[in-house]
Amino acid sequence: MKLFSFQFLSTLRLGVKSLLLHKLRSALTMLGIIFGVCSVIAMLAIGEGASYEAQESIKRLGSDNIILRSLKPPEDTRAQGAGGSGRPSAIEYGLTYDDGARVQSTIPGVRRVLPIRIIRENVRFAQNEVACQILGTLPLYSEMAGLDLPRGRFLTETDERNQANVCVLTVGLAQRLFPYQDPLSHSVKIDSFYYQVVGLVREKSQAEQRPQSGRMEGEPLDNNVYVPLSTARARFGEVLIRRSAGSFEMEQVELHQLTIQMEDTAAVESADPQIKALLNRFHSRNDYEVIVPLQLLRQAEETKRIFNIVLGSIAAISLLVGGIGIMNIMLATVTERTREIGVRRALGAKRKDITLQFLVETVVLSFGGGLIGVVVGVITPMVVSQLTTMKTIVTPWSVLLAFGISGAIGVIFGLYPAKSAAQLDPIEALRHE
Repeated sequence: MKLFSFQFLSTLRLGVKSLLLHKLRSALTMLGIIFGVCSVIAMLAIGEGASYEAQESIKRLGSDNIILRSLKPPEDTRAQGAGGSGRPSAIEYGLTYDDGARVQSTIPGVRRVLPIRIIRENVRFAQNEVACQILGTLPLYSEMAGLDLPRGRFLTETDERNQANVCVLTVGLAQRLFPYQDPLSHSVKIDSFYYQVVGLVREKSQAEQRPQSGRMEGEPLDNNVYVPLSTARARFGEVLIRRSAGSFEMEQVELHQLTIQMEDTAAVESADPQIKALLNRFHSRNDYEVIVPLQLLRQAEETKRIFNIVLGSIAAISLLVGGIGIMNIMLATVTERTREIGVRRALGAKRKDITLQFLVETVVLSFGGGLIGVVVGVITPMVVSQLTTMKTIVTPWSVLLAFGISGAIGVIFGLYPAKSAAQLDPIEALRHE
């Protein structure tokens, strides 16, 4: 055992010494492995970060929730006023309060139903005016959406019963409206009514607040105003008017969204088709959409797996190119050192000693390049995150995978040159000039 260890250490020293005799060539040979390992780790980190954000956006919708959104039917024409002829009429579509009541009383496994009504209006305070979304909803919204309430309070049942003119602002909106004042001691004006500010919420990326979009990617929405649902219904009515460029469009939408919270994820699977069947009985047009975050989450996880395989395969090509570079250099090295090989064989070196010597050199190149590549590969995603808003996640398995492949490449691509060196005839090798 000691003899074997001594021989191996001697071969290792000899291999490293041979590489150090040609420092520049060895460094250039390692570059292929370095860039290969770096690209594998960096690309997988970027892919992991993008996948994580998408999945977190879906998770915020709630894996035990089913979301219904009002959807304007594509066949409806715009009701024109001002520039149009004839008396305009309101386009009636979307979810209703009755839909929420039917789902609550008919579908088994429903824990609670949260209605949301969205109005786009300008909010004013003194000389400041900001375009925002008015969300009429119930007090349980704060719990179901997991809002962070840094100051004040959210809406209460008393506010809902009394149709109170109170509101809760997102932190971003409060900073725009009240750059120097305390929002909780003032009121804001929406349309022709004043609303007392009773709380501030820190808004997260809430995809569910887009009433007519099936996209799940997150988008920061920090211009939201929360008011009691009864207040929104009383102050803004059922008909919403949108004006633009000399014309206006009237829409009659009772609710823009219904968030249905089920008892567990198992109930979600069975309730999805039942809810669709129930709504189809009362909606003759396709004026709503059903979004099941649990299904979207599973799709996102599958997409992540495929995405990682594709990115890893692309990056692995760099490692393959690096391995070919190592083989090319080692074959050239065998030709250069033919006479040295002949001398070693003449002095008693066996073929396995020659094979081990050249294999050690390729493994040192690949493992050395792999270690440097790991360091660069871990640093690169950090730099990307600092320079951009892109989230990157370096996983231990990606580091082990990249480093393991680099080591395997050293053995696989170094074996043929090492065998070629060992197969040289000693007499012919000594005659080589």
